[in-house]
Formats: sequence, structure tokens, C-alpha cells
Amino acid sequence: MDFCWITLHVRNLEESIKFYHELLGLKIAQRFKAGEDTEIAFLGEMDKPKIELLHNKKDDVVAQAAGLSIGFQVDSLDKAMEYLKEKNIPIKSGPISPSPKTRFIFIEDPNGIVVQIVEQK
Repeated sequence: MDFCWITLHVRNLEESIKFYHELLGLKIAQRFKAGEDTEIAFLGEMDKPKIELLHNKKDDVVAQAAGLSIGFQVDSLDKAMEYLKEKNIPIKSGPISPSPKTRFIFIEDPNGIVVQIVEQK
């Protein structure tokens, strides 16, 4: 069994695509309508696990943020923090260093989902 995606129900698809694609650099692998009121976008590499953003115009349900976080690895946490500052994305907590080889921070996506940015050496 292979992990293929995680689905996030989002309030605003364009805002969420902007965050994951333009800010975090995930490729838009697929985007399509799934009925009259639903639009879906898959972000990530074609042969790797993806984030599925699902927006239903009639549904006010969004991904439950409690206890959920999505992690992204970077080469330099310092450069990532500078980039986030330039983009006016607040750091919610960190940097945290649980070991000499790992440092990370937490930010939030437009739907309140916690996103961890981690540097591992």
C-alpha cells in the first residue's frame, strides 16, 4: 500500500493554491471540476504523495486543524524564515531545535492548518 494524498477541504481554492503553489512551491499536478459546485486541485510531484485541495461552494466544511500538521523540509531554515517574512507570513512558533541536527518553525495555511517548515542536517 502506498500513501497517495491528503485531502484538505478549503474555504477559498484560489487562496489555498496561492499558498501551496506560489508560496511553498508545490506544482499543480491536476485541477478540475468535480460537479457543478466542487473544484479540486492536486499539488505535488506526479509520482509522489500530494495535497488535494477540495472546495465545494455550497459546503462550509474545512479541514479540521486540531492535531493536524503538514511538514515541508528546506535546506536552510534561516533562508525560509527570511522568505516568509518578505511574504508577510507570520511564524506561529519556533524556531525549535529538539536535537542538534533538526530545527523547525510552524506557520498556518489560509484555512488554519499548521504547516511545519523543517531543516535537517
